[in-house]
Amino acid sequence: MHILIDYMRLSKFFIPTLKENPSDAFFPSHILMIRAGMIKQLTAGVYSYLPLGLIVFRKIEKIIREEMNAIGCNEFLLPALSPNELWEQTGRLDAFGDIIFRIKNRDLILAPTHEEVFATIAKPNLVSYKDLPQMWYQIQTKFRNEARPKSGVLRARQFTMKDAYSFDLDYNGLDVSYKLQEQAYRKIFTRCGLKFFSVEAASGTMGGNESMEFMVESDAGEDIVAISEDGTYASNIEVATAYPEIVERKNTNLPYEKFHTPNVKSIAELADFLKIKDKSRLAKSRVFVIDKQKENQENEYILTLVCGDDEVNESKLEAILGTKIRQGHPDELIEITGADAGSIGPIGLKSKNIKIIADLKLKDSDELISGANINDYHIKNIDLKRDVKDIIYKDIRVVKENDLTLKTKSRIRISKAIEVGHIFKLGTKYSESLGVKYLDKDGKEQLIVMGSYGIGLERIAAAFIEQNNDDKGIIWEGEIAPFKVHLISLEQGIISETSDLIYNNLKEKNIDVLYDDRKDVRAGFKFNDADLIGIPLQIIVGEKFLKDKKIEIKIRRTNERILVNYDDLINKIVELIR
Repeated sequence: MHILIDYMRLSKFFIPTLKENPSDAFFPSHILMIRAGMIKQLTAGVYSYLPLGLIVFRKIEKIIREEMNAIGCNEFLLPALSPNELWEQTGRLDAFGDIIFRIKNRDLILAPTHEEVFATIAKPNLVSYKDLPQMWYQIQTKFRNEARPKSGVLRARQFTMKDAYSFDLDYNGLDVSYKLQEQAYRKIFTRCGLKFFSVEAASGTMGGNESMEFMVESDAGEDIVAISEDGTYASNIEVATAYPEIVERKNTNLPYEKFHTPNVKSIAELADFLKIKDKSRLAKSRVFVIDKQKENQENEYILTLVCGDDEVNESKLEAILGTKIRQGHPDELIEITGADAGSIGPIGLKSKNIKIIADLKLKDSDELISGANINDYHIKNIDLKRDVKDIIYKDIRVVKENDLTLKTKSRIRISKAIEVGHIFKLGTKYSESLGVKYLDKDGKEQLIVMGSYGIGLERIAAAFIEQNNDDKGIIWEGEIAPFKVHLISLEQGIISETSDLIYNNLKEKNIDVLYDDRKDVRAGFKFNDADLIGIPLQIIVGEKFLKDKKIEIKIRRTNERILVNYDDLINKIVELIR
């Protein structure tokens, strides 16, 4: 005989709550997901999803699936394992490096994403213009060998991603697919109850020429974003731009001259040595290398110049150069420039195979000070317009707090944020590498144009908790709340019988309810658990009010308490949920 067990009763439901904060968790989402019995760490960056957590993740999954299906996406489920040779064809086996988990003694990896695998399905099947456009997606486990998996499910080595891919005839078609995905993402994050914003972003190892991240502002985030105070501009710091307040040209035409700066190795030390506070005319020099040794070619070198109180944005520099770069090694610097770091500048460089790129703020500036390419010496009165030939001016600096937006209408603030979704216009990067082509109306072969669209499921849950918690625990609401109602029975006998009736009535109304029917558990312990778990509405059934046929309702977010007649309880709960 089949016995139906009611797992929504806490006497049967496994929710191992903790009184104390775990010692190795620092952010609210990590702390509270463990304490509320949603997850349990197995090893660094690897978590077991316990019943309460799984309910939340499944609700997020349902929302994503509904919105993907609504824009015409077909759902797949692809293998987590994929062959090395596929990744070698697109160059990403090396590009991802140690982030990829590799299977020893097998030419296989655990996939961190699935562009290559989806492309192999498209290649033999999307062969005519009549087969396009297509949008495909899956909800699948991904693996990334994160070096610092320290923020709970926000940065895990094993996680769940919704990854979607579009296949179009041309870039106009990609624009349409990209817009559909963007709109779907906004609906998904809104339905999940997130306060989010979108930012311009760098494409990184994914490739492509345009991408957008969906962010949730939080101290737990590992992304840095620039946000204007008026809300009209937001960008990942990797690509953020600001108005370049150009260093004013003085036109004094003073000759440059070398001067001794013993033991001065940094901009701060140089400013102290010169007894000046304004570092804008102290041109900070750094050397970067385009490493071409694997191609048996000579390395190329770049000298960058920014104002002394600015930093070089390496992501912007790579985008300008169209290739990966690295910092010059200490043992290379003398060979390239003639000096060690701290004494490098744009005049008298040892290597002729070097390109000089200065930030826009320094455009045609004069009376600058920079290294002399001789240890312990600097040069003053440098006039970039006069003294540095073939210099290139580009936006290469990291945007800072209180910079002005490009339209100079608002100040910028810098904040941490959690990336919950990222969409990319991949273009033909993968179709070219893997030969994914179709025949157009004229019978000519054309490369399929692709897009890629990712969402981290666990990150949505964690980001929600980061935005919705207090000193007692989580505060759920909306569609991803694991339950709508937490029914708490405080006594036995008539109290338990009344609680059972309320529980059955709620289930008949299809209201998700968690029922704390545990015996021999003190009221204070039940209240603490209820606040920790954070279900939106608590129904408290106790002797104090039941003798007057009253039931107490507590609203978790506001801690407001409402007394209602027993006969009106269900209608009141329905009203509050709505």
